[in-house]
Amino acid sequence: MSAAAPESGQQDLGGWLNQLRAGVLGANDGIVSTAGIVIGMAAATKSVPVILASGLAGLAAGALSMASGEYVSVSTQRDTERALLDAEREQLTRDPEAALAELTQEYVDKGLSEDLARQVAIELSAGDALAAHADAELHLDPEALTNPWHAAVASIVSFAIGGMLPLLAIVLVLVTARIPVTFGAVIIALVLTGWISARMGHAPPARATLRTVIGGALAMVTTYALGLVFDV
Repeated sequence: MSAAAPESGQQDLGGWLNQLRAGVLGANDGIVSTAGIVIGMAAATKSVPVILASGLAGLAAGALSMASGEYVSVSTQRDTERALLDAEREQLTRDPEAALAELTQEYVDKGLSEDLARQVAIELSAGDALAAHADAELHLDPEALTNPWHAAVASIVSFAIGGMLPLLAIVLVLVTARIPVTFGAVIIALVLTGWISARMGHAPPARATLRTVIGGALAMVTTYALGLVFDV
């Protein structure tokens, strides 16, 4: 396996991690935004149909917004990757010797001797010059660019799943226990998503989880207070 072509397992792992990232973020947003809506409505009214309708509307709007945002964001990233590959392809066509010198220098910078670096660059370029340069210089695989549709689908599904937790908790529990049960369920879910996102980013789990929980709790307390103001 050449250095210019990452193993298929590595490509699959990168795509899977991208979808997992979008999924975790989508679930977190779904939990917080839907919880904020239903807790605010529960503070304002005891009508289950009103609370349910508001929660479903917020869940649908949020899921579509999250998916479209992920699609636009990843599409922009994909366009940038394609532009970089086009520039690399143009250089290979216009001045292959200069491109070979650049690739050789990349391997020299990684610790190879000048002669060995040039030999590696020549052999890799003979197979697939664009893939060799893209891997060494851009850290890209031309055959495995980011997919905006995967991120969008992961976002909309995870947002909907995350949003269903506070929605079900608020409408299936007795009136007197709605808000505390929903608050507790949301906090537990936020601890889980905060820990997962921290592990994915190799960050300290405690700090990231605390930030996630504080943000979600603040959103619920704020919307609850607003709901009390408009008590009907």
